[in-house]
Amino acid sequence: MKAVTIREPGDPSVLVLREVERPEPGRREILVRVRSSGVNRADVLQRRGLYPPPPGVARDIPGLEFAGVVESVGPDVTLWKTGDRVMGLVGGGGYAEFVVVHEREAVRVPDGMSLEEAGGVPEVFATAYDALIRQLNLQTSETVLIHAVGSGVGTAGVQITRAAGARTLGTSRTAAKVERARELGLDVGIVVSDATWPDAVLKATEGRGVDVVLDLVGGRYLTGNLTVLAPRGRQIVVGLTAGRTAELDHSQLLSKRLTLVGTSLRTRPIEEKIALARELEARLVPRFEAGRLRPVLDRAIPAAEAAAAHARMEADENFGKIVLVWG
Repeated sequence: MKAVTIREPGDPSVLVLREVERPEPGRREILVRVRSSGVNRADVLQRRGLYPPPPGVARDIPGLEFAGVVESVGPDVTLWKTGDRVMGLVGGGGYAEFVVVHEREAVRVPDGMSLEEAGGVPEVFATAYDALIRQLNLQTSETVLIHAVGSGVGTAGVQITRAAGARTLGTSRTAAKVERARELGLDVGIVVSDATWPDAVLKATEGRGVDVVLDLVGGRYLTGNLTVLAPRGRQIVVGLTAGRTAELDHSQLLSKRLTLVGTSLRTRPIEEKIALARELEARLVPRFEAGRLRPVLDRAIPAAEAAAAHARMEADENFGKIVLVWG
């Protein structure tokens, strides 16, 4: 099979399409012929040599999500049959024509959704749903601040927050992305051009602040997050594009009784990944089919042009998801 591989750590030019050995499904596994592979920031970091995959996962083939058609099944598989449309998460190796996953990690592609669109759904909607609903227990009466609201997880977070009946504020470095996020249900958009964004958040909340921060940026944003969090507010850190370190004002943490949470899907045990996949199928797939959620596809790029996809993401030009398409 063909796969996009990392020749050596470096810039997008190190991504090379080449022939590799095709995997075979085990007893409770399915072999999926991939139609689209979602592109994520984690893939960019892996390409640079900064984010190695978990043990047992190919180090030279990036990719954390896929959508496609079941090609064959292991002898003990009961959930799927050949020809079924599925999507899901993998620890790596998603930039390939075929992937193998445990049958319970795969999620049914919603009726009416193309496989091209579905390739950009699992990672961002799983991340946003897990962070906001499962970990932070978002409530209808609450207000959520989402940094990098035009990113894949950001656009998913806006929709999940809206579906939960909560209010959303979102930041972006470009006004165009803020305006597009409003079409997804964003209530208040804030263009981040300097360090005054916390003032805009406090103004929009009449000085109270927000209950939840979904931080897809990290780094220096922590200081502002602590300022705008309301008493007993919760912050969850998902991305670190602004850096891995920041100064923490413990007095705000204590006086407001704040909760800070870090999260990652990639390194979780398979039992946790299976539980999340089954919950996504039960709770989110019907919402896609009812039109309450929708994939946000920036563009679909042939897998052979993966370098262009990475360059677009690194330039922060995308709104929503970039996917690689096969065949």
